[in-house]
Amino acid sequence: MKLAEKRSETVFQDFKPALSAGHAFAEASRCLFCEDAPCTIACPTSIDIPQFIRKIATGNLKGSARTIFDANILGSSCARVCPVEVLCVGACVYNHMDQPPIQIGKLQRHATDHAIAQGWQFHTAGPDSGFSVGLVGGGPASLSAAHQLRRQGHAVTIYEKRSVIGGLDVTGVAPYKVRADDVAKEIDWLLGIGGIEVRTGVQVGADVTWAELEQRHDALFVGIGLGADSLLDVPGAQLPGVQGAVAFIEAMKLGTVDLSNVRHALVIGGGNTAVDAVRELNGLGVKDVTLVYRGTEAGMPGYKHEWKVAKIDGVHAAWQALPVAFQGNGRVESVRCIRMDEHKKPIPGAEFDLPADLVLLGIGQAKLGELLGGLPGVTLDKGRVVVDAHGFTGRRGLWAGGDCTNGGKEVVNAVAEGKSAAIAIDEYLTTTAAAARQAKEAPHG
Repeated sequence: MKLAEKRSETVFQDFKPALSAGHAFAEASRCLFCEDAPCTIACPTSIDIPQFIRKIATGNLKGSARTIFDANILGSSCARVCPVEVLCVGACVYNHMDQPPIQIGKLQRHATDHAIAQGWQFHTAGPDSGFSVGLVGGGPASLSAAHQLRRQGHAVTIYEKRSVIGGLDVTGVAPYKVRADDVAKEIDWLLGIGGIEVRTGVQVGADVTWAELEQRHDALFVGIGLGADSLLDVPGAQLPGVQGAVAFIEAMKLGTVDLSNVRHALVIGGGNTAVDAVRELNGLGVKDVTLVYRGTEAGMPGYKHEWKVAKIDGVHAAWQALPVAFQGNGRVESVRCIRMDEHKKPIPGAEFDLPADLVLLGIGQAKLGELLGGLPGVTLDKGRVVVDAHGFTGRRGLWAGGDCTNGGKEVVNAVAEGKSAAIAIDEYLTTTAAAARQAKEAPHG
């Protein structure tokens, strides 16, 4: 997968550097190899964590990587981007023993990066099944599903509206966690199974219809993610210099952004996207970066360990502050805010201004379920596509997964949902769809 050579994200280095071989061996040797493995239970893709760590400790790096990729085909990027502090590492029994927990994410990266660098392939495409599956959206859910379906011998085609695949794993993850070029290497390795057709620049509804896709394929998987940044309906919202945080991050990861005239930057929101954005602006050289959140620091939904690093880096915060207007002459120059009480209610008369040359809105994203809303059998819940435990939408031959169904979780959740849906699709194709095809082809007497 080809990316632009000049990208603003390339100034960032790994916040969690890779382990040396000796360090990886020493860390793996600390693992207690718990029989009940709370770390595995905490992993959405159910990687057998004690097993892959044991193999590192015994020098079997290839076997370690196989164990990881058998469960999570995007195990390399997930090793970097997963919030391990609240998942596997957070569940490590050492946390209850006044000992540092095992650095599971770094060990996972150690094994998977080596496998990709060596070009080891652990899976092959199955015998041709005669069935075809279309996957709408090229993010982690669809990539996971596509790889699993190829292992079962089904033909797969990914339709992606952008010029690159990878979804938020490429366009939205903070570059100090993983850069787009690292994810691109993993995707190229994943596509090495062969037979995964990728069609970029294709938008369903504009370039192809749902009816055409259903006619073209025996089953469909939808992994369209989330939509555009949510905006604030306040005066001045259309001023240049006010934009969505997700859009800014994508521009920075896939190309270049000019911040040479930005002295004061504000990021509105208290979630993980907002926290990523303030750390990125700080890392790109903006001198004064402030997070503006309507609630308290203790009540912010973003990960506390991420915000802690932002504070260490010098990012400021305006707590219990709600923007009520963007102000400026031709371009944003300041933001009028009002103080909020402990119940997130405005305090009359408690208004103040914050200087701003750039304002990023990290207050959520639109749901894209409406793209499927006209299809009989598909149910929406506040724009989110409703599915069962295996991603089935209720419409014959149609499954979905990732952010468009879960509302916006982690990359690892999308990988797990894509794989689960692929297993269900395979069962559908080899039973229901196969029976229907046989009945259709049977001679009529």
